[in-house]
Amino acid sequence: MIHATEIETRLLKMQDEKQANHLMRFFKTGKGEYGEGDRFLGIKVPRTREIVKEAKFLVPLNEIEKLLDSPWHEVRLTGFLLLVEEMKAQLPKKKDSVLSLRAKGEKRKEIAEFYLRHARKANNWDLVDLSCEFILGPYIRFADYVPLDFLYSMAKSDNLWEQRISIVTTLDFIRHDVFSPTLRICDMLMAHQHDLIHKATGWMLREIGKREPDVLIDFLERNYADMPRTTLRYAIEKMDAKERLYWLKR
Repeated sequence: MIHATEIETRLLKMQDEKQANHLMRFFKTGKGEYGEGDRFLGIKVPRTREIVKEAKFLVPLNEIEKLLDSPWHEVRLTGFLLLVEEMKAQLPKKKDSVLSLRAKGEKRKEIAEFYLRHARKANNWDLVDLSCEFILGPYIRFADYVPLDFLYSMAKSDNLWEQRISIVTTLDFIRHDVFSPTLRICDMLMAHQHDLIHKATGWMLREIGKREPDVLIDFLERNYADMPRTTLRYAIEKMDAKERLYWLKR
């Protein structure tokens, strides 16, 4: 077993003030910005992943909870990445027995519910994007039945990060050619005021278009007049130049 304090102490020893200042600007931590007040150690993601690789499966949920409560961005990231590894370990395999499959299903539910209780700790776009797809996506996909109401409720949340989680989680569905939840949440977030949501919805629409161009075209036909410009630009990014110009001029 590895305690949260051991991981945090190790991360603190890796602190890089110059890199931290750069990250604080990059992740908009100034007054009135979306990441206001967040604190960075200045550790790049690959180095954080090295620690996660060594510690995975050795940190229980109550200790991961302590990591998620940390004021340091990279410590919280470590906690979320450990959760991702926990979920990966619980994905079903062909050789699993019936008992093993049932136990894994219960564990996936436990991990997902733990994540949802701490969703607001993923309070920047990288924490969201590196976690929700890999935790909530497989939980929903491999369960016998999980109503998606909680995702739709998150889309209606007053919290920016829960809203981003609601749409980015659907990337897992898109990768398995299921598009309707994404399209519904895009509709729900169409009038959102924040650029981070505009980018996320455009990103998901672009991913749909890479798999089923007609589905994207149909969505654009119905919504292009109401779409934020950033969403539209992201959505059509993989189209050829002539088609991109067509939509931009519309």
